[in-house]
Amino acid sequence: MIGFDPNAFGAGALNFGLAFLAAGGFALIFKALYRWMTPHDEGALIRAGNSAAAVTLGGALLGYVIPLASALTQTHSLPEFVAWALLAGVIQIVTFVLVRRIALPDVSARIERGEMSTALYLMMISIAVGILNAACMTA
Repeated sequence: MIGFDPNAFGAGALNFGLAFLAAGGFALIFKALYRWMTPHDEGALIRAGNSAAAVTLGGALLGYVIPLASALTQTHSLPEFVAWALLAGVIQIVTFVLVRRIALPDVSARIERGEMSTALYLMMISIAVGILNAACMTA
């Protein structure tokens, strides 16, 4: 039988707590920055029942936290994690800007109208970019 080492558990629990707080904090900061830089007000749209806004914001969050989770498993220090977290956020925001400028210039108007096809398209792009981002962090 394997014994329980409370000291090892305490150290592991502390590391877990710090990592979880750092990742959660970065996710909240990313969400705030993403909402600030998009032309539409996701919060107001979601409160009004706009599913398209919820899907696009949720997709962007998933696209961000996937590489964030990868960074947690690949980095060995808080400064290194912070650098990867910042890069992942920049990549997601640039992704939205590129979609808006190249593929769907009227993406915000479509989301405001509740067009789910646009929301699903943007969500899938955000998640795909997040998966690629995470994979590149492990290379």
